[in-house]
Amino acid sequence: MTLLRAPPTLAGMDIEELKSRYLNLEFDRKEFRIDPARAATVARLSGETRAECIDPNHPEFTVPHAYLASLASGRHLPIDFPKLGGLPIDGGKAVRCLKPVKPDQTLTGRTHLHDIYDKSGRSGRMIFLVSRMELHDADGELLATSDSKMIIRERS
Repeated sequence: MTLLRAPPTLAGMDIEELKSRYLNLEFDRKEFRIDPARAATVARLSGETRAECIDPNHPEFTVPHAYLASLASGRHLPIDFPKLGGLPIDGGKAVRCLKPVKPDQTLTGRTHLHDIYDKSGRSGRMIFLVSRMELHDADGELLATSDSKMIIRERS
């Protein structure tokens, strides 16, 4: 006879176990072709005014952070990551450019869980999951990182 186990709850989730099983393991890889016209449009719509970000014909045109933030991997979490229950909340994005990203190039995004932590407050326990997509050029050089934070809040 097989016993069915209830899915884990936030209250019973061991953060250190999640970290040891899932941190820094690549779980998704995706290629992105940088379209200069689209990158310039995103820059303009996000309020950018510098010519090197909004004019694809500018000799020093660089892909803006806002465009890099719009790139999304195919998965948000590893395929075998446990269902936590709770209420998922988008915790925002943060992009860090290490080198200028130029137009008309193909980037490879490699995604892994960068951090897992929890906090407790008046509304109960929350688990924070930070997925990091590293953007590499065709030579494998790391150009930028894009962190996406998901917050799982305990149901009241």
